[in-house]
Amino acid sequence: MSATNVSRIAIAAGVAASTVLLLAGPAAAHVSVQPQGEAAKGGYATLNFKVPNERDQASTVKLEVNFPADHPLSSVTPEAVPGWKIAITKGELDKPLEVHGRKITEAVTKVTWTADGSKIAPGYFQQFPVSVGQLPEDADQLVFKAIQTYDNKEVVRWIEEPKGGEEPDSPAPVLKLTAATEDHHGGAADPAGDDDHKADDQAASTEGDKGDKKETHAASSSSSSSDTTARTLGIIGILIGIAGVAFGVLAGRRRTA
Repeated sequence: MSATNVSRIAIAAGVAASTVLLLAGPAAAHVSVQPQGEAAKGGYATLNFKVPNERDQASTVKLEVNFPADHPLSSVTPEAVPGWKIAITKGELDKPLEVHGRKITEAVTKVTWTADGSKIAPGYFQQFPVSVGQLPEDADQLVFKAIQTYDNKEVVRWIEEPKGGEEPDSPAPVLKLTAATEDHHGGAADPAGDDDHKADDQAASTEGDKGDKKETHAASSSSSSSDTTARTLGIIGILIGIAGVAFGVLAGRRRTA
């Protein structure tokens, strides 16, 4: 094969690869949501909202994520992200939720992250973690409509719900739910329940440690007391023995005299 043909093949391959990247880029580069582990029905999970920067001359400075009104979540706790301020918006529920014996009358409707010393620069992405629960048991997926704002004032609305098998131009982040587990905790346990259990375990461990220390101290004190008594008795015995020997020697001298 001549050098000319090799060069032509290389150029054709490069053009083809560039075309594939151009076609695949827009479809993949949108705000998405993925759970850490599984997001099981009826359970709790930690979700990562992944935000890529699609612009070459602007940085992302704000993200708004709207939570589904048809399946409100009783617990929504965002994780602190360095360089970003977090605002949580709540709303009254038309139908209160019953969670762990408590009646919930309001739920989080939106979480907003605003740049505060940090930005998502061109060519980079940022993840925004949120702990949520309880996930609905009567749904296969949850749709989170998101709005991305750039520092040049451009706003991109990722709010189109998928219909059929085709992905829309500006798809909303969709969370797929897996089958319910027996403990109803899914990929992440109930944060409040875990904290309570941890507190109980720590308290029990602390009490146990105190009890062990008391027993050890008592045993040590008892052992020390026994050792002291034994030593005292031993010294007294030695002194009595010495006194007996001395008395015998003196008595012998008197008889001789």
